Amino acid sequence: MPVLLRLLGPCVLALVLALVVGLLIGGRALAQITQRVDSVAITVSDMERALPFYTEVLPFEVVSDVEVAGGDYARLFGVFGMRARIVRLRLGQEHIELVDFLAPEGRPNPVNTRSNDQWFQHVAIIVSDMDRAYAHLRRHGVTHASTGPQVLPDWNPNAGGIAAYYFRDPDGNHLEILEFPPGKGEERWQSTDSLFLGIDHTAIVVDDTEVSLRFWRDALGFRVVGESENYGIEQERLNNVFGARLRITGLKAPAGGMAIEFLEYLAPSTGRPTPVDTQANDLWHWHITIETGDAEGAATGVRAGRFDWVSPGAIDPGDDALGFDSAVMVRDPDGHGVLLTEE
Repeated sequence: MPVLLRLLGPCVLALVLALVVGLLIGGRALAQITQRVDSVAITVSDMERALPFYTEVLPFEVVSDVEVAGGDYARLFGVFGMRARIVRLRLGQEHIELVDFLAPEGRPNPVNTRSNDQWFQHVAIIVSDMDRAYAHLRRHGVTHASTGPQVLPDWNPNAGGIAAYYFRDPDGNHLEILEFPPGKGEERWQSTDSLFLGIDHTAIVVDDTEVSLRFWRDALGFRVVGESENYGIEQERLNNVFGARLRITGLKAPAGGMAIEFLEYLAPSTGRPTPVDTQANDLWHWHITIETGDAEGAATGVRAGRFDWVSPGAIDPGDDALGFDSAVMVRDPDGHGVLLTEE
């Protein structure tokens, strides 16, 4: 009998082998279950204030406007007694959703939220001309988050020449406009047909890239598509964080949709963790909606990795108000919301 078998015993060894095989099979299956990023949902406090900002200051178009309520939605979002108005918007090929919890209202964004806090998330809106886009936003009096547009230095081969600027919506949520130089980004981002072209990615702050990869890559099947380390005065001014040094990792779902971008702050280490009692109606809560072929199966993989569920399991709300048959909400290691949907 091999030494390992004598040490562990047949039953323990069988359990270990079963777990290893299960993880290998599960990883392949989940890579097939997860399909594409559908949208990013942003919690807002007042839809009548938020909607004009996104459709008049920014040129998003309304796709749908619905209210949802009841026990199934409360179980899905983890908010007892909820009623929410959800407006789906489109810019180019991408979508976001504004979510206004009419009841119960959640907590406001902390007034001193910084770009290195772990609940931080933004969407990167691609523009064809940074100077024109920045002037447009200034005319509408948007709140700065960056000091102004920054062009990342050429010494950084992956990010050099990219122009970017952070600003805030009426609730203080961070947004970004970004212009790619020739040769970087998707070909469609070189179009000059419109000033605002679409959304390239949503960025989330993570505490540890390797831990986050176990969720996004290993449990959900995303693939890494790019990496860089960004620092210097331009990055500090962009993020408005003194001494900012970031490890940045880009990921894509197997069938596409906007990318996910990790922002790991190697320095400074002053970013605060997401509150453990965060709920979907809190204004710092965003969630990324991911289309899957099997919502329950994808969530099972999340649970196997000991990541958190918000919903008690896959929920069938009994209507198609939000465009899916069943869904489950989970959280990544840093508390970012993820809605896994199945049509």
